[in-house]
Amino acid sequence: MEKREDLRNIAIIAHVDHGKTTLVDQLLRQSGIFRENEEVSDRVMDSGDLERERGITILSKNTAVHYKGTKINIVDTPGHADFGGEVERVLMMVDAVLLLVDAFEGCMPQTRFVLKKALALGKKPIVVINKIDRPMARPDEVIDEVIDLLIELGANEDQLEFPVVYASARDGYASLSKEDLVGKDMTDLFETILRECPAPCGELHGPTQVLFSNVDYDDYIGRIGIGRVERGEIRVGMTLTLCKRDGTFKNEHITKLYQFDGLRRVEVQSAGLGDIVAVSGISDLNIGETACDPETIEPLPFIKIDEPTVSMMFLVNNSPFAGREGKYVTSRNLRDRLFKEVETNVAMRVEETDTTDTFKVSGRGELHLSILIEQMRRQDYEFQVSRPTVIYKEIDGVRCEPMELLMIDVPEDYVGVVMEKLGTRKAELTNMAPKEGGSSHLEFKIPARGLIGYRSEFMTDTNGNGIMNHVFDSYEPYKGDIPGRTQGSLISFETGTTTGYGLFNAQDRGRMFVGPGVEVYEGMIVGVSPKSDDITVNVCKKKHVTNTRAAGSDEALRLTPHTVLSLEQCLEFISDDELVEVTPKHIRMRKTILSHELRMKAASKKKG
Repeated sequence: MEKREDLRNIAIIAHVDHGKTTLVDQLLRQSGIFRENEEVSDRVMDSGDLERERGITILSKNTAVHYKGTKINIVDTPGHADFGGEVERVLMMVDAVLLLVDAFEGCMPQTRFVLKKALALGKKPIVVINKIDRPMARPDEVIDEVIDLLIELGANEDQLEFPVVYASARDGYASLSKEDLVGKDMTDLFETILRECPAPCGELHGPTQVLFSNVDYDDYIGRIGIGRVERGEIRVGMTLTLCKRDGTFKNEHITKLYQFDGLRRVEVQSAGLGDIVAVSGISDLNIGETACDPETIEPLPFIKIDEPTVSMMFLVNNSPFAGREGKYVTSRNLRDRLFKEVETNVAMRVEETDTTDTFKVSGRGELHLSILIEQMRRQDYEFQVSRPTVIYKEIDGVRCEPMELLMIDVPEDYVGVVMEKLGTRKAELTNMAPKEGGSSHLEFKIPARGLIGYRSEFMTDTNGNGIMNHVFDSYEPYKGDIPGRTQGSLISFETGTTTGYGLFNAQDRGRMFVGPGVEVYEGMIVGVSPKSDDITVNVCKKKHVTNTRAAGSDEALRLTPHTVLSLEQCLEFISDDELVEVTPKHIRMRKTILSHELRMKAASKKKG
C-alpha cells in the first residue's frame, strides 16, 4: 500500500448553526485562494438562493485549499437532520472528519447523528471547539460531553485519542490552547489537519477504480459525477466500465475531468489515488456506482442511506385559479421534475399512485420536503401538496413508527407547559438538567407524527424563548392515537375579492389569514377558528348602498391585522381533508372538496 503525502481529504460535520460554513470561509481566505482585492461574500459556500436566505446549508459542497505544498480537499456538509443523506454519502470520499462543536451549546442531536455515521465508517475525528469567544463558553465541559458521546457511540481507542483545537471561525483564529488566543490565525488548525488526517493510501499504479458519491447537473455538459479515485489513475479519453446499482455493467468514455481548487472546478487531464474528481461523459450515472478498469471489474460497496420517515402527496393543481401563474402545470411536468430530483437527492423517494395526477413523495422530514416544494415553486411549477404523514413499518409482525430524539432548551418558567403539551403527543422524558442562565435542558423520545405541527405551538407557548432540535432515532411499536388539530378553519363562502366590510364581519369568528383586496375562491381557507368545527364565512360581502346616513354607522372599519403563514406553517396547519396550493407567487390553503354542499354530504356519509 502506497501513501500520497501531498493530499488530505476531510469533511466538516456539526449541528446546524455551529459554524461549519463560516470555518470553511476562513480556511479559504487564509490559504490565499482569493486575490487581495477580490470581493468575497460571507458564507461563500452557501451558493443557493434558499441557502443564503435561510442561513442554512442544504447541499454538500466540495472545495480545496493548499497549505505548505499539500492539497486539502474539504467537504462542507449540511447541519439539519433532514439533509442527513447528503452527509452520509460524502463521508465515503474523506479520510477524517472535523467535528465542530459550539463552546456553549455542546453536543446537539445532529452532532450525534453524523458522528455515529462517521465512526461506523472508521473515520478519525478532529474536534474543533468553535465560538470560544462566546459569553458563557464552557469548553472543558463540552470536551467531556464529546468524550461521553464517543464512548456511547462505540468509538475505538484511536478515535477516542482525538486532538482538540479551540477556534472562533467568525474572527478567523484557531489555537491548540484555550488561553493562547491573542494574535492567532488558522495555522494551528491547518497543522493539525496535516498531522492528524490520514493521507490517502492504496495502489497508486493499480487498475482504475472510482466510487461516485454525488451527482451534479450542468445545462451544457449534462450529468457530472463527483467521486473519489480509490485506486490507480483516471485520465481523459479512457474507457471505463460503470458498475450499475442493479448489477449490470456498461462501458463509458471519459470526455472531461475536473478537480476542485478553491471555489472553482479546474479542468485536468488526469487524477490519481485519493483525488476527488468531477467526471463528465457518463450519461445515466447514479450515486453509489463504481467506474472500473474494463480488465478488473470490482464494484465497491456503498453506504446504506437511511430510509425516509415522512411522506406527502404531490397533486396537479385543480383549483379555480390553476394555470394563472405557473409555467409547468401538467402531471407530466410534475412527474418529470420529481423523478429528476430523486437522481441527486438520495434520501428522497417518489412513487406513482393509482391516479396519474398524484405522486407520493417521501423524505427525511418536513424541512426536507418543504425545501423541494420551495425550489419547485421558484422554478415556475404549480401544484398542490397534502399534509405530511409518517411512514409506518412492519417489524416482526408489529406495526412500528419512526421515533425522534427531541432536545429542548427553555427558561424554567415554560418547562411545565412544554411537558404538558408533549405529554399529549406521547413524548417520554429521558433526561432533564439545569443550564446556566436559569434555563432547563430537556430530552424526549417522541413519535415523529407527534412533532408535525408542534413547532409553531412551541414558539407560542415559550414566547419565542425556546430552542428545539430533533433527529431520527429508531422505529418502535405504535404508541397510540395522538389528538389532531383542535382548531377549525374559516372557509370562503364564494369566489371573489375580499372586502374590508366582509373581513370586518368575519374577524369575530377567528384569526384571518387574508387582508382586503385578495382574490379568493369557494372552499379556500381564509382563517382559523378557535372552535373545533369549520365555519364558512363570506369575506367578499359588500355593504348595501342606500341614501340613508345614520350617525356613527359610516365610521372607518377597524380590521385586526391578518396573519401571513409561511410554507412550513401552512404544511403544519392543514388537516387531512385540506391541501396547500403552491404557485410561483402565492401559497394558499384549501379544502380538498371545495363545494360546501359536497363537503356536507361527504361528512354525513362518513358519520353514517
